[in-house]
Amino acid sequence: MNGNRVTTGIGLRAPHLTEISNDRPSIGFLEIHAENYLAPTQALCTVERLRCDYPLSVHAVGLSLGSVDGLDEAHLDRVVALVERVEPMLVSDHLSWSSIGGRYYNDLLPLPYTEEALAVVVRNVQRLQERLGRRVSIENPSCYLGFRHSTLSEPEFLAEVVRRSGCGILLDANNVVVTAHNLRLDPTGWLEHLPVHAVTEYHLAGHAVNDADGEPVLIDDHGSRIDDRVFELFGEMVHRYGRRPTLVEWDTDVPALDVLLGEARRAARVLEAGRAHAHAA
Repeated sequence: MNGNRVTTGIGLRAPHLTEISNDRPSIGFLEIHAENYLAPTQALCTVERLRCDYPLSVHAVGLSLGSVDGLDEAHLDRVVALVERVEPMLVSDHLSWSSIGGRYYNDLLPLPYTEEALAVVVRNVQRLQERLGRRVSIENPSCYLGFRHSTLSEPEFLAEVVRRSGCGILLDANNVVVTAHNLRLDPTGWLEHLPVHAVTEYHLAGHAVNDADGEPVLIDDHGSRIDDRVFELFGEMVHRYGRRPTLVEWDTDVPALDVLLGEARRAARVLEAGRAHAHAA
């Protein structure tokens, strides 16, 4: 596992920053969103103190790895500076795009899974890794539509990005469940084309159910407890790919810290079950 601890962590969110800083609860690691800490603020100083007690993961949301314009070098400079400052165990971003022609969108927008898009993503991932001097991991997105002219499935696309760039995969179980439901896919079958060696981390989160003209659509809102279907798939992932650092996300309607820690403990039990299974085998 490249030296990474096989443990569970939580996303560090502003409502919990002071409580975690004061109480130092028992948790394996903390994840920060890169774009929240690109400026020298008091919050960043708190994060630097926390890294004395917790390993950190840096998860970016704004690098726009699918942008045909390439990476915004000014933004990349700030992300590189943050990574150098906090020295995280993991760095990641998403298989998506969010900027074009100098316009920036506050969303993770989908890509067609074509050779042209593949070349763009590989080029941008290679540039990111070159600047950071380290391997990064790419997260599978939640999908609400498919492109008719895609020539690869999402897992095949991710596997090819890994092969050409040497990056890892941040495998989000909730995103697989959301995508599989919305696009009428088999979530277990979705896993079959991913290279086992490339999975570096897992993400878990809750989702919402919306009505779309009488059809239920799953929305990746990170605003509730983790669904049982997600935990079931997570168990399958651990069985297939092994135990990896696992992160619980909660970004909307953020609950009390104890609730989030409880979800992390539930995830830890799945990892422990995976270890027991591996030893038995």
